[in-house]
Amino acid sequence: MDPGRLRFLGVDLLAKEGVLAPREETEILGREVLAILQALSLEDPERELRMIDMGCGSGNLACAAAVAVPQTRVWASDITTSCAELTRANVAHLSLQRRIEVTQGDLFAPLKDRGLEGTMDVVVMNPPYIPSTSLETTHAELLRHEPREAFDGGPYGISILTRLLQEAPPFLKEGGHLLFEFGLGQSRIVQSLVERKKLYSGVRFVPDTNGEARAVVLRR
Repeated sequence: MDPGRLRFLGVDLLAKEGVLAPREETEILGREVLAILQALSLEDPERELRMIDMGCGSGNLACAAAVAVPQTRVWASDITTSCAELTRANVAHLSLQRRIEVTQGDLFAPLKDRGLEGTMDVVVMNPPYIPSTSLETTHAELLRHEPREAFDGGPYGISILTRLLQEAPPFLKEGGHLLFEFGLGQSRIVQSLVERKKLYSGVRFVPDTNGEARAVVLRR
């Protein structure tokens, strides 16, 4: 593969240093997103499906969803300029400008008060989930070519997860889904956070090939 390209769930995308390159774990998350959207598409082939790709990185999840399920409209957002720019480049590369809008800002801030609340079928995020101290020691190599914002989950690795769980529900329609990736060994704390907030009616963990939970699917 060209170092300036990457392939994610069958879609060829542009890549560049300074933007998170999707890992195998994110394909697990992506397959769950596609399964939900494809099921909704079969239920009503005429309805526009709506999705937010939060912390979009290279736009891999947004683009894969829009390519696989053409009735999907996506709002992709990231806090970093380099990620927003690369996502826009990938959207143009795949001629998806009419169905993917790219914004930049802190989590859901760029999407508020635009009439999007209560309309999303899916909100998905591959959030930063590595504890800050680990990025200075055992995971320091990750920061050589990719941005800290893509990995740094705060003191315990759950700062962004906690905000995501709280801030996503206003955008989801009833029965909509929130999906996100998390780190090895974090499933118990994710379960605890979900139960504490009492904002979701269903919780399903998705394992990797080793049987380790690496993503979660929540229903509003």
